[in-house]
Amino acid sequence: MELVKNSYIYWEFIRNLRNMADVREGFIEQSTITIDQHEQFMKISSSFFWICIDNEVPIGYIGIIDNDIRIATHPDYQGLGVGSFMLNEVMKQNPQAQAKVKIENEASLRLFEKNGFVKKYYLLEKK
Repeated sequence: MELVKNSYIYWEFIRNLRNMADVREGFIEQSTITIDQHEQFMKISSSFFWICIDNEVPIGYIGIIDNDIRIATHPDYQGLGVGSFMLNEVMKQNPQAQAKVKIENEASLRLFEKNGFVKKYYLLEKK
């Protein structure tokens, strides 16, 4: 596996992975992202993302925007250490980064805790 800087050729991979139902439900914002929305976002934020490549195939991505980590692994590669690899690589240059994880997203909680993160705050919202 290797982590490469994001470029235009990976924009659609990121959007498609983020829009997969079982991936999307792990994110705080659950809406499906359109091509136009994603292109506008990537024009501003593309440089904050890295792509995990295995045998020349993109299998996940990680981004850090305003010290907030966004991470996703393709379902075919989950449970194989891809998330830990991406997280540990980007934390070398971004040791101050943090993650906001939904309470019910147990897989993400396990990933971050396994890699040295601890719960620090609860964010409470009124229904």
